[in-house]
Amino acid sequence: MTNRLRGIADALREDVVSGFLLIAGAVVALVWANSPWGHSYEVIRTISFGPESLRLHLSVEEWAADGLLAVFFFVVGNELKQEFVHGELRNPRRAMLPIVAALCGMVVPAAIYAVINIGQGDALRGWGIPMATDIAFAVAILAVIGRFLPPALRTFLLTLAIVDDLGAIVVIAVFYTDHLSFAPLLGALALLALFGYLQRGRGAAAALDRSPLPNWVVYLPLAAAIWALMHASGVHATIAGVAMGLLMRTVELPGETGDPSHRAEHAIRPWSSSLVLPIFALMSAGVAFTGLDAIFTDTAAVGIIVGLVAGKLIGIFGGAWITTKITSAELNPSLRWVDICGMSLLAGIGFTVSLLITELSFSDHRHMLEDAKAGVLIASLIATVLAAAVLGVRNAQYRRNGSPAKRRTGSPGGGAR
Repeated sequence: MTNRLRGIADALREDVVSGFLLIAGAVVALVWANSPWGHSYEVIRTISFGPESLRLHLSVEEWAADGLLAVFFFVVGNELKQEFVHGELRNPRRAMLPIVAALCGMVVPAAIYAVINIGQGDALRGWGIPMATDIAFAVAILAVIGRFLPPALRTFLLTLAIVDDLGAIVVIAVFYTDHLSFAPLLGALALLALFGYLQRGRGAAAALDRSPLPNWVVYLPLAAAIWALMHASGVHATIAGVAMGLLMRTVELPGETGDPSHRAEHAIRPWSSSLVLPIFALMSAGVAFTGLDAIFTDTAAVGIIVGLVAGKLIGIFGGAWITTKITSAELNPSLRWVDICGMSLLAGIGFTVSLLITELSFSDHRHMLEDAKAGVLIASLIATVLAAAVLGVRNAQYRRNGSPAKRRTGSPGGGAR
């Protein structure tokens, strides 16, 4: 039984398996939301629970998107930290490229949306919707359609999507939030500093390792407090997961059998794949279609579709290519520009943050809200199909050429430490 459970856990650490589970959750959500039982779907995901005094009386959908997804963001932030210290992103000339591409991939879609909706009144409020890439879906789709693509492409996408999400959160805080609560935010930052000290302080780390209690007894309540304070501040709570992931220590201390970063990822990734991502997809992807004619005549929906599909491609691909021409930034030698083109299309998948900005933009306009949500979904489907076409061809070429691409089994780039 132990060997069987270990085998299941190892399978769940593979991106392909988690990708299929995520996609399955999204398909179930779409079918359910557009079925005769669609009302029950809305009832379930709007059920609220949690302590009101801590500002945590949230709906099931909010718990999935703000709470569970923070676990996934921790895994991603932790993985990026490994890449920055030991992997692909150690080279500043290569790390610069996805960061600049992410920024261009935010500005261009927003500009396209604004041009389409100039003079359209309240529709212009949605300019921030096409800025965000849904990292969970994008990475899952890449895993499913690109098993033989170079690992550097996945690292590029992860870096880009994290910068993209951080930028989108800043946009929400500045333009779509009535107020920020600075006391909880300062509390979260203080606890993050403590988290970082416990990771980096040799004395603190050694004391925890010598303690008869397992480390999670300290870190789990601390992580929960950081998340709760970040949520109470008005900042999207998934940022807490990213921050803690980036603070993880990736170097072993004397006497350790492994560094905390890889130990945490090894333990958490199966839960992220089997529980967090499927539930998030099930609770977030259920958009009900009211009619394509209405959607394609709504300038807000059209702006979202064109912004996510064309804007992401132009912004990311164009921004990356121009950056290599005018700066010292360089593309990883294992990649070709057609790979970046396909990945740029994949970045047009927008769910969590895009839908959040949609709610904030059109909460007083129910019809526009529904059309905009449908626009996010349609854009994501178009982006997925186009990316699958480009990256599918490239995947077949890499497979024929015998490329040494490896899938992740708990460490960046297939095992780099």
